[in-house]
Amino acid sequence: MSKRITQHLARTDAVMAGLVAAVGPYRLQPELECTLFRALARAISHQQLHANAANAILGRFVSSCGKGDFPTPEEVLAAPKRRMRAAGFSLAKIAALKDLARRTLEGTVPERASLEEIDDDEIIARITQVRGIGRWTVEMMLMFQLGRPDILPADDFGVRNGFRLAYGLRKMPPPRALAAFGERWRPHRTAAAWYLWRAVELARAGQLPAPAERTRLPRVKRRKARRKRA
Repeated sequence: MSKRITQHLARTDAVMAGLVAAVGPYRLQPELECTLFRALARAISHQQLHANAANAILGRFVSSCGKGDFPTPEEVLAAPKRRMRAAGFSLAKIAALKDLARRTLEGTVPERASLEEIDDDEIIARITQVRGIGRWTVEMMLMFQLGRPDILPADDFGVRNGFRLAYGLRKMPPPRALAAFGERWRPHRTAAAWYLWRAVELARAGQLPAPAERTRLPRVKRRKARRKRA
């Protein structure tokens, strides 16, 4: 599988071919056993926090609200706010976690068993209804928990910076232009994003190959700002 993916990416353009050769085999291993509720609850917990601080809060959350196991949606809804505050959550995160629990029980957040019948865009549309969860969070879940093969998080700073470095651009690529350029990587855009993240690491180590060709991003029309109605 990895060889087939890298061969496809290497055929798309010379710069990606050089990056694939420098990095080596594709090695993303998604956490397929993690439930969506748990993955999203962890994502909410980690927002705007250092990983160590977020993990400490999660540990107290598991002890106080889940009795040693990760809390279920029912347990999160039943948990008093003062107990969640004592674990270290802000009021905004408590509201987000309780909304996630409610929408999980309602079915807005789908069960793993039904995911094969739901495409990426629908999953994004459904889960971004949860308070505090945006498109980027769902894209990361699709990649790292669900193993979806064709996700390009064009708004991600690391992906954009990796593209800038690998393709020799002076400025960061606009997200919409990067998304349009990335159409060539279908149906393996998740792997392309993974290689762009590795490009940043190679650049830091002084091992990123020079771009094999000059790249011009496609021109994308700017969206007109909608006038707010009074």
